Amino acid sequence: AVCTKAGKAIVSRQFVEMTRTRIEGLLAAFPKLMNTGKQHTFVETESVRYVYQPMEKLYMVLITTKNSNILEDLETLRLFSRVIPEYCRALEENEISEHCFDLIFAFDEIVALGYRENVNLAQIRTFTEMDSHEEKVFRAVRETQEREAKAEMRRKAKELQQARRDAERQASQSVGITGMSHHAQLLLYFNP
Repeated sequence: AVCTKAGKAIVSRQFVEMTRTRIEGLLAAFPKLMNTGKQHTFVETESVRYVYQPMEKLYMVLITTKNSNILEDLETLRLFSRVIPEYCRALEENEISEHCFDLIFAFDEIVALGYRENVNLAQIRTFTEMDSHEEKVFRAVRETQEREAKAEMRRKAKELQQARRDAERQASQSVGITGMSHHAQLLLYFNP
């Protein structure tokens, strides 16, 4: 998770089954466990280990079981922390929130099913760009379909409008013809 100094999650991704309230509770408890002034990169409770890295006004926090490999956890945390500047111009709450989905996609490349993938920053960038390319292709196809649907809609609207005009013209002509024939009949009756 990327969280504030107060423990509020800005972006969070769990890789094992865990409820949202449990995650929020763990993150809320995190700042209270911090020993100010000490240069540790992790803190433990009875049930979990928090591996963390300060990032200006925020923390990058990895919550693991106590029996996980601390060295792997630190390496994973380092990679998570290096991903953030790839997508965010500043390490600020609003910037992290704005790019949360990009970050989550990148996080998914680092950890799968609770285990760290053997990837580096360049590979993560490539994988997320590939996803991004697929998304761009999908959007382009969808936009083309939308344009075609709008053009078809305009064509149908013009067609309906023309049909309405034709119907009005025919109605006015038939009324005119009926009126004229009725007038001609009257003239025939009065002109013997």
